[in-house]
Amino acid sequence: MAVRISPARARERLCAGQAMWVTTGGASVRGTAVCSVHSQARAESGKTATLRRSASPRIVNVSSAVASLTRQADPDIEIGPVMAAYSPSKSFLNAVTVQYARQFADTNILINAACPGLVATDFTGFHGPRTPEQGAATAIRLATLPDGGPTGSFFEDGGVIPW
Repeated sequence: MAVRISPARARERLCAGQAMWVTTGGASVRGTAVCSVHSQARAESGKTATLRRSASPRIVNVSSAVASLTRQADPDIEIGPVMAAYSPSKSFLNAVTVQYARQFADTNILINAACPGLVATDFTGFHGPRTPEQGAATAIRLATLPDGGPTGSFFEDGGVIPW
């Protein structure tokens, strides 16, 4: 049984990480993009001065392998169901990651994206094979990179994910 909720409530639920079906309707796509990109970009731009004062500043955007346009376009790679809002919103977040990495290329700020994999959380209805600790491993690794490490890249446990 489908339950209809307002676009504002949908955004709240998406931002809170609650599981819900996302439709292709404009409000749902917009709400997903607001949560995946706009909120993150606002947070990053507001922290720039603080990051510049840090000894080893790092930004790790939590993305998803379904955001890889290379993987989406390859019919031989199974990346899950077609998600008209979630996948493009994460692709958008990846593009923002690259743009921020370019903007801060002349600094010691490293900016990357990480895919936690399918983690058993509220968002997935606890149907993921990975624990939150396993999902956090790549983000932690990127957050603790040494100076001069990679920036403007997209990672999962196995290494770099193609854009």
